[in-house]
Amino acid sequence: MTRPELSLAPLHAFVVLAEELHFGRAAARLGIAQPPLSQQIRRLEDKVGHPLFTRTPGHTALTPAGRELLPAARRALEDLADGLAAARAVGGGSAGRLRVAFAASLALTVLPPLLRAYRDRFPDVHLDLHELTTAPQVAALHDRTVDLGLLREPPGEADLDTTTVHTERFVAVLPSTHPLATRRTVPLALLADDPFVLLPRAAGPRFHDRIIEACAAAGFTPRVAQRAVEWQTVCALVGAGLGVSLAPEGIRHLRLRGVAFRATTPDTVRTEVVAAWHKDDPNPLVAHFRAVIDDLRPSWTP
Repeated sequence: MTRPELSLAPLHAFVVLAEELHFGRAAARLGIAQPPLSQQIRRLEDKVGHPLFTRTPGHTALTPAGRELLPAARRALEDLADGLAAARAVGGGSAGRLRVAFAASLALTVLPPLLRAYRDRFPDVHLDLHELTTAPQVAALHDRTVDLGLLREPPGEADLDTTTVHTERFVAVLPSTHPLATRRTVPLALLADDPFVLLPRAAGPRFHDRIIEACAAAGFTPRVAQRAVEWQTVCALVGAGLGVSLAPEGIRHLRLRGVAFRATTPDTVRTEVVAAWHKDDPNPLVAHFRAVIDDLRPSWTP
């Protein structure tokens, strides 16, 4: 059985008349004349198949059918108002769900203040966070399973836009017993004979190549003895004496026992952290997140 379709205008008119129980006052409240109000009520009664009001000179009252309809009519109008408010909030970027991917190392530096600032401005937006290395982040952006990525050294992608979040120097990661750990700064060339512990290139090809290029500029190709996906594991392996590494400066916040972090010379090599998103994404939540990045960027500039 097909349900009759109900227009919201007659429902609104019905609720107002049920509250006023006077056609003149109800029409004035609705901003219409009495004849259009009567027509809307008659149309609704035709849909119901029964009178909704009793009408006698100087007196209007709800019928049993009208009393039954009134709570449902109010709920329908309230649901519509709530839906419109929610749609306006999402369309304006003050509510909704934003899916953000991030490189794990950023949790040690820019991610916490960035998330705090965004949540302070947009408390009704649900942040759905995903910890991913660079290559999986790019894949997730292409698949549109995330809306925005925070990643290191992304490959150039024609369908992605990026903005720099901040840049970091590299530091040498050494066992605390290493002879060079007594220095405040370590020339890269002095690490030429040490085995290295690095992230796999597949996790972030351009970032990996940046490390290899820095070593090449110092006159050597690093001999990779171990690989690990997470920086905490890299540093733990260094602390166990399995090699040395080069890492973004923020990794020194890990403060692992048996590991020393030292500035390197030359210190001209930088790793870049960027935010990436689809060029054709009209999502205002993404635009607002980028605006927060723009506001905080000066505080991260080395």
